[in-house]
Amino acid sequence: MFNIDPKKMQAVMKQMGMSQEEIPASKVIIEKTDNTKLIIENPSVTKIKMQGQESFQVVGDIREENSISEDDIKTIVEKTGVSEKKAREALEKTGDLAEAILELS
Repeated sequence: MFNIDPKKMQAVMKQMGMSQEEIPASKVIIEKTDNTKLIIENPSVTKIKMQGQESFQVVGDIREENSISEDDIKTIVEKTGVSEKKAREALEKTGDLAEAILELS
């Protein structure tokens, strides 16, 4: 796309008050509000500073994971006597083991 010498690019970025730094990382985990996680394996992470703000660019192998454990569901079933389906629904709704048990009790 652009055929610019990397050293010239760094100089231009510096003049504009921008800097960029590679962050060594083995894994990046983003916890979403719906109790799922985005897990980025083998990431390439770049921190970009511009006008006093920091942002991150992350590239890698992405997979999504449900963060609800089967042990938590079994605990809710044991404490409340509800079905596994109801226990899972309550845990997905609340995102917290104790809160799910209280809601179903």
